[in-house]
Amino acid sequence: MASIHPTAVIEDGAVLADDVRVGPYCTIGSRVTLGAGVVLESHVVIAGCTTIGPRTHVYPFASLGHRPQDLKYAGEDTALEIGADNQIREHVTMNPGTEGGGGLTRVGDRCLFMVGSHVGHDCRVGNSAIFANNATLAGHVEVDDFAILGGLSAVRQWSRIGAHAIVGGMTGVEFDVIPFGSVIGDRARLAGLNLVGLKRRGFPREQIHALRAAYRALFETEEGTLRERARRLAEEQTDEPLVRMVTDFILVEGDRRFCTPRSGSDD
Repeated sequence: MASIHPTAVIEDGAVLADDVRVGPYCTIGSRVTLGAGVVLESHVVIAGCTTIGPRTHVYPFASLGHRPQDLKYAGEDTALEIGADNQIREHVTMNPGTEGGGGLTRVGDRCLFMVGSHVGHDCRVGNSAIFANNATLAGHVEVDDFAILGGLSAVRQWSRIGAHAIVGGMTGVEFDVIPFGSVIGDRARLAGLNLVGLKRRGFPREQIHALRAAYRALFETEEGTLRERARRLAEEQTDEPLVRMVTDFILVEGDRRFCTPRSGSDD
């Protein structure tokens, strides 16, 4: 049976799995769905069309699903989807989507959102991402699997953070960060590869060496544009899956700009 504290307010229409635990002074809106084993500590507020997957644990004063912080939002029917096995710590905020961004904000599984972190409207966060204290995403940001955002970092709207990338603390990200990249600085610059993360996650040494060679080919030469170098590298490294992740990320359609080393170009 669900365990619901008598001070919690649950509106008619909310759907709670049988073993959900709702702590004191929580407020759950009429269009909220909580999966099996979800735990809400005290003072959690969940609104709008918000779905939270199994075994996600939400800590005090988190605010999930309230109106997007977008002046263009006119009350359209949008949603927030949060996956399974996430840890959402105190004062975290997540907003639903907007009509202009597809109407959906989605968070994957097994993520950790530390105190005060924020996921803006129409964002997409993959699996096993880590947001340190007060890491924030503006609207329409994409964060891929296993990415790490350091404390007090901020990501500008429409930017992408590639898989296994790491954003340093107090870093402002204006452009896309390649998979496995490491960025630092007041305005983010590429400082190399996330070698510590690669080793911790058990990537073979051969693949790490291939990535390091690819990094040199992309960012330590001025021959051609970055896209031209990525296209050439993709043709040469067809059997290296990690290198292909990087080149595919760079060669995505659209007018994208990328974080590069301080002396490099973001063409």
